[in-house]
Amino acid sequence: MSATSGITVSEELSTTFGNAINSPNVRFLKISIRNESLVPDTTVNATGSLEDDLNNLTNFLEDNVPAYVLVKLDGPSSEWLAIHYVPDTAKVRDKMLYAASRNNLTKSLGAAHFADTIFATSKDDVTADAYRKHKAHLAAPKPMSAREKELEAVKVAEREAGGTFYEGRAARKNHIGTHVGFQWDEDVQAAIKELSEGDGNRIVLASVDPSTETLKLHSSAECDANKVGSTLPASDPVYAFFAWAHSITSPPRRDIVFIYSCPSGSPVRHRMLYSSAFISTFNFAKSLLDGHSMSLLSRKIETSDPAEINEAYLISELAPSLSGSGSSGTNTPAAAEEKKAFARPRPARRHT
Repeated sequence: MSATSGITVSEELSTTFGNAINSPNVRFLKISIRNESLVPDTTVNATGSLEDDLNNLTNFLEDNVPAYVLVKLDGPSSEWLAIHYVPDTAKVRDKMLYAASRNNLTKSLGAAHFADTIFATSKDDVTADAYRKHKAHLAAPKPMSAREKELEAVKVAEREAGGTFYEGRAARKNHIGTHVGFQWDEDVQAAIKELSEGDGNRIVLASVDPSTETLKLHSSAECDANKVGSTLPASDPVYAFFAWAHSITSPPRRDIVFIYSCPSGSPVRHRMLYSSAFISTFNFAKSLLDGHSMSLLSRKIETSDPAEINEAYLISELAPSLSGSGSSGTNTPAAAEEKKAFARPRPARRHT
């Protein structure tokens, strides 16, 4: 097998490495490039533990000459560590040649044999202490971007609230504990109760005051199903209660849909607040409607892209639950056809 450099593994090296694999004594196999071929240079037996032997490895390396060193790890493992030693003081041509040939070395000898790789530019990089630091670095948590840190903070808040999200378009559930919740202003409670009256479409938006963690009435107005998305705030979370008169079922019905909208660009503290009380908010609103002519649909909608919410979206997402909820009819042909047309995966959206 040839690498980009054209350097190949010699038959002698293949045989020597095969013998080293089966030998209980070999610790190091030093490899050099000579005559456009990878050849074995020095074989060193183990004299102690891996860390003890690593402290002696510098005796077999030259300050200005690159080399590959294959290191057998301590038993019972039969795996190897590949060290690519290319000192900063080496000739530029040698640096390029060894850098271009390193992948060919491990691939030709069998990549499955090698558990780890070290890139060394000086003898100080191949000591026992350097190897310990290398392993500690591999075991350390990977640094997160600002975006990943925000998402992790939200997940921590959800876990502390007793919540676990299970992915899946039809079966995703949020089990956030119902003991977590906000204080509710009387006007938002009254607005939700009023949704059960009348016969048209109406939407109530409820937002959280972060300073007091109180749920307040954001707005209450008549709203066409196709304008729900444009009614939701584009950059802040909100709970929405939409009274929807539709003909998905036969006879037509009017249902109240609970929508949790949390745009991806929302401030992380706000997202944590809304997420932690998602279920408790739904349950309290449901209790407000007990005894009224309408109640909340059990299927809830959660989205990070409020603009996607329109009538077709509602039909595609809610028609299955309405037709299977024990209602007095089934989907109309038109509704079923429209549901099929719009039933496609949408990223970053949760449903319960």
